[in-house]
Amino acid sequence: MFTTNERTALLARPLKDTAVRTRWQERLQHFTWAWFEVTMSTGGLATLLGQQPYTFTGLQTIGKTFFILNIVLFVVSSGCITYRFCNNKGSLMRSLHHPHESFYFGAFFVSVAIIFYGVQQFGVPSCGPWLVKALEVSFWTQAGIVMLVAVFQYHVIFDEEQLPVSDAMPHWILPVYPFLILGVLGSSLLKDVSAGAGLPIFIGSLAFQGLGWTVAFFMLTIYVTRLVNSELPEAPKRPGMYVAVGPASYTANTLVTLGMQAPKHIPINFLGITSFLVGDAFKAIGVVTGIFLWLVAFWFSALATVSVIFTAKDSHFTLNYWAFIFPNVGLVIALIHIANALESDGLRWIGSGATVILSMLWFWIAFLNVKAILEKKVLYPGTDEDMEDIEGHADASDGEEEV
Repeated sequence: MFTTNERTALLARPLKDTAVRTRWQERLQHFTWAWFEVTMSTGGLATLLGQQPYTFTGLQTIGKTFFILNIVLFVVSSGCITYRFCNNKGSLMRSLHHPHESFYFGAFFVSVAIIFYGVQQFGVPSCGPWLVKALEVSFWTQAGIVMLVAVFQYHVIFDEEQLPVSDAMPHWILPVYPFLILGVLGSSLLKDVSAGAGLPIFIGSLAFQGLGWTVAFFMLTIYVTRLVNSELPEAPKRPGMYVAVGPASYTANTLVTLGMQAPKHIPINFLGITSFLVGDAFKAIGVVTGIFLWLVAFWFSALATVSVIFTAKDSHFTLNYWAFIFPNVGLVIALIHIANALESDGLRWIGSGATVILSMLWFWIAFLNVKAILEKKVLYPGTDEDMEDIEGHADASDGEEEV
């Protein structure tokens, strides 16, 4: 027979477990699109590790580990946000109309593109031509999907929201950000496509990158106007300034890679030109333009770094911290491609050193993220991008015991 104390403990245990489950159910109601910044950064770091100019035994294994981890995180994140939408009627549409969270909808599609990029990096060498063909189909399919996202998401923002310029942030470009990665993916695919057969991908990559860069340029113009006329973002939001690095860095990446592949895929009589080799001309233009844009990206990165350092003591973890990784991954990959084009060992070593720094930053931010979850500083009512603006997300914990 149980003593009175033992019986009381047994009866109390299920109630405690139920309370814990209830608390986590409530917290998952605040799992926003911004959580896909985690998979953007993890997958981006994996692709960076897979393109190092100087390697050592086990580096590819480390890269593949991050790639697999990224897939796991993406599946878990997709499950969490699906749970939120299934258990909160109307929350999907509210998230797409929210003045803050809606911009992060593009992060989901960036994460998908990054996974395809990782498959090309780590899967094609082991699987062969069939995977290349599958990636080609995925490339064009996602292009159609993200075109719809870019058009309709910005339509909602332009038509139904009135956002002051004084609040402009680089994450306003996220709905069109997938095109920046599609250009990179397409230019990378050309390495595995037979000579001459990759011309449609070549043209598509150039067009997609052009759309991504141009719309991002418009949005960054508004952002720079905000920096000139208004105050800098609050300290916890300043890591988000790194998002402005992405357009120029990933465009430089694409142009340099397309340039290096141009002699292989552009026909001799392209556009009816026979007086010179168009592929060689594009190679020179692509590399030069990539160098031109790379320093623009570096300027945005340096500006963000100075701004973050000056307010570090007043900051605390938010999901914006993941912007330390993903945009700067593009900056370093572009530098490595430029170094390979110029055959510069010095630039290659700088790229390798920057990779080490970004890898250490990833572990630091991952630690802060886990710590913030445990301390209820994220994934908790009133702390995430949905904030109190989304109906139905009021803190249901009032009057309940903290667990």
